[in-house]
Amino acid sequence: MSDSCCEGNIDVTALHAKQRRILIIVLVINAATFLMMVFAAINSHSSSLLSGALDNFGDAMTYALSLIVVGASEPAKARVALFKGGLIFCAALAVAFQIGWRILHPETPVFETMGFAAVMNLAANLLCLWLITPYRDGDVNMSSAWECSRNDVSEGLAVIVAALAVWMFGSGWPDLVIAICLLILFLRSATRVLRGAWQKLSPISVQN
Repeated sequence: MSDSCCEGNIDVTALHAKQRRILIIVLVINAATFLMMVFAAINSHSSSLLSGALDNFGDAMTYALSLIVVGASEPAKARVALFKGGLIFCAALAVAFQIGWRILHPETPVFETMGFAAVMNLAANLLCLWLITPYRDGDVNMSSAWECSRNDVSEGLAVIVAALAVWMFGSGWPDLVIAICLLILFLRSATRVLRGAWQKLSPISVQN
């Protein structure tokens, strides 16, 4: 019996160590991708690229918070998930502001810079999703981190589509349309993460 219990404790400890290692890796990837995309967005004048950069920043914060609560209690993880949902919502507000600015000050993005950054961003997002997927059903903490990574892949594909459309039509409007779609994606993701965290906290609230 004692051997079984010790083995179970070792397995849990090993799982938490793996989760921490994966979160550190995706945190570094997202931080590096954020810096690259901000630089590219400024130089290319792309709203969708800047939206993606803000998403990467929010995700880097999300992974950092997820790293802190690995192995913590479920209520603690749920509270952090609530904060993560709030971060995604703030990123959506930033995207909305950027879209409004670009509508009032229209520009055609530089396709070459935008396209290169979009491809690099998608590659980084796919790597992060692949790393986190084995842990997505572990708990609310890893589930919300996986949710962010899945959104990143959709965002990466969307920015590539925007870059191609800008090149085809020679207009900045496709860039704005994709940025608006990303805004809707951020809002849906924030709602999903907040709902999941609240459901985890509800039984605790009732008991208290």
